Amino acid sequence: MADPRQAVGTGATPPSRTALVTGASRGIGREIALGLARAGLDVALLARDAARLAAVAAEIRAEGVTSVELTADVSDPEAVRAAVGQAEDALGSIDLLVNNAGAIESEHPLWEADPEEWWSVFETNVRAPFLFMRYALPGMIARGGGRVIDLASGASSHEMGGGYSAYNASKTALTRMGANLHNDGFPRGLRVFELAPGVVRTDMTTGMALHEGRTRWTPAERVIDVVNAIAAGELDACSGWFLRVSHDTPESLKALAADVARQGGEATARRLRVMPAGGDDPLADALTKR
Repeated sequence: MADPRQAVGTGATPPSRTALVTGASRGIGREIALGLARAGLDVALLARDAARLAAVAAEIRAEGVTSVELTADVSDPEAVRAAVGQAEDALGSIDLLVNNAGAIESEHPLWEADPEEWWSVFETNVRAPFLFMRYALPGMIARGGGRVIDLASGASSHEMGGGYSAYNASKTALTRMGANLHNDGFPRGLRVFELAPGVVRTDMTTGMALHEGRTRWTPAERVIDVVNAIAAGELDACSGWFLRVSHDTPESLKALAADVARQGGEATARRLRVMPAGGDDPLADALTKR
């Protein structure tokens, strides 16, 4: 049976013409912002480092599109609301929000973690995306819809060793929050995607002991391909899904979505679920089929 929440959708959400990308001064955020600009979108950039941000903005303007530079404390509601308003004023709308800004703690088992550092990871990885969605989504809904991409992680779907308990828990919470938004927002034209970029070579990943000695990295181009397909509206059937670009491509995701639609599994496709303890677990259906 198809997901009834999708059955009452208000029709196709138009392709995105504008985007706001957080954490856009370096790493994956910079590559996403440049990729969207090369696809023809006007892009608002947000980060703490104004000098780096200005350099990215100059590259974007060289593509012949509009760019606006924003700095804000992403954990401060008033600062985020003001930044979203500036982006809307400069671009006319925010059609696509990319929650890319992220943080990871120093490597310690939970019982040795610094409480302030641990919670600061949640401030960046969960509170900040919530705030940007809280202030960007009303405008999207008023215009008939829009798209949100949360930069998720393999840590969103699997337990993670190495002492990164805050990162593991916060990225899981981010994915659950996105699924909740999909459920409530799809009928209002919102499309939401939890996008794990694989292991792209960035300052953050190269500094993690978990990736010490790694020689194989996910090319940033794969991330850009999926992000641009989302912006164009090509993957709206995957709204609410956990996507991982080390395995997924726009073409493979379209094929998967068609298979899911034929099988009537939209309500649970690529969603977080607690796995049953074997086939005789009395909670098996309750855990996996709703």
